[in-house]
Amino acid sequence: MSILLVTGTDTGVGKTLVTAAIAAALAARGTRIGVAKPAETGCRFRRGVLYPEDAATLAAAADSPEPIELVCPYRFAEPLAPALAAERVGVTIDLDALVAALHARAAALDLLLVEGAGGLLVPLTRSATYADLATALAAPVLLVVGSRLGAINHALLTLTALEARALPVRGYILNRLTADADLATETNAPLLRALTPVPCLGELPWLADAGELLSALRAEGDTGTGADTREAAGAAARVRLATLAFTYLDLAVITG
Repeated sequence: MSILLVTGTDTGVGKTLVTAAIAAALAARGTRIGVAKPAETGCRFRRGVLYPEDAATLAAAADSPEPIELVCPYRFAEPLAPALAAERVGVTIDLDALVAALHARAAALDLLLVEGAGGLLVPLTRSATYADLATALAAPVLLVVGSRLGAINHALLTLTALEARALPVRGYILNRLTADADLATETNAPLLRALTPVPCLGELPWLADAGELLSALRAEGDTGTGADTREAAGAAARVRLATLAFTYLDLAVITG
């Protein structure tokens, strides 16, 4: 049993893409892989219920048969920190129950990937951040760094916070966010390597069709007209993501 918490230097840095790629690669290897997004905000209604797109993407990438309610137990419409989104609709996020459920799932798996929301210190409850969740799970942390101007400061602040809490860090992954080549993007990798002993476990290139790949995964299980085409597109997306991870990421270190 092993749990890995995936966090980011900010929202929108590619946590879901990275986590999905890792899940797809490990599933392709035959690893008993599970995924979790404990709380997702900014969810839209789909067929009368809140639909967590990130969680659905992860489940499809891992080819997981588990119900979405298990993958993502807390879903909220407002795009806010989970603690506040929950309070505004009168929901209490039970951290102890959440930790127990994640441990129970992990016991049947080789690895459970847990994707956070936003960054490390985003409040999951009024008294607990995702750093506290990692502590409660006894899970090492993988940091996704969005490679852009400001990435150095954000990465070092997050790594400092992890060190202050004595949380083990597997390493970080640099994810290129745009096709534009600028000086910051070109120099982030060597500068981070010089400034921290935490290992870089991969650098993902810009993917112009990343959104389409993730959408294809989510649509794979939809029934009705065109189901065969969606299934084929989802399978192809899973292969693309797995290939991305095999090519650019140090999976041996990431998985421990």
